[in-house]
Amino acid sequence: MRVNEKIKGTEVRVINPDGIQLGIMSPQEALQTAMSLGLDLVEVAPDANPPVCRIMDYGKYRYDQSKKAKDAKKKQSIIQVKEIKIRPKTDEHDLEFKARHIERFLKEGNKAKITMIFRGRELMHTNLGKKILDKLAEDFKDTAVVEQMPRLEGKSMVMILAPKH
Repeated sequence: MRVNEKIKGTEVRVINPDGIQLGIMSPQEALQTAMSLGLDLVEVAPDANPPVCRIMDYGKYRYDQSKKAKDAKKKQSIIQVKEIKIRPKTDEHDLEFKARHIERFLKEGNKAKITMIFRGRELMHTNLGKKILDKLAEDFKDTAVVEQMPRLEGKSMVMILAPKH
C-alpha cells in the first residue's frame, strides 16, 4: 500500500475518516488535509480512476489487519489422517473394536485411513481383504464418505474415509 508522499498521480479521490467523500483533488492537497487532522493518507484502491485514498491512522490500520489475519488463522481447523491397520485374518470382534476407533476419528473431524496388510500367500487372496474393506465402507455410509476406494499398494490395500459434513 502506498502511504502519504509515496502516492503518485495527478489527482486522487479522497475519503475522510468518517467515510464521507471529500471529492477529487491533487495528492499534495489531500496530504495537507490528512496532516491537518494528524492522520495519514492511504491509497485503498490504486486501480480506480482516479485512485481512491482514505484519510486514516495507518499504524492502527496495519495493526487491525494483522489481528484479523491471526484470528483467521486460529479459526482454521487442521484435518489429520488417522490410520487403522488390519489383516485379512482379523477376527470379527477385533474388527468391531477397530470400527469404534474409526467412528471416533470421524466424529473428531479427522479422516480415517484403513490399511489391510497382506503377508505371504495372503496376497493371492486380496478379494477377501477387499470384502472386509467394502463391509467397513458400508457400515460407515451414514457418517462417512469413501474418499479413496480400496486400492492395492504393494503388499497392502488402502481405503480412506472422510467425515460427512
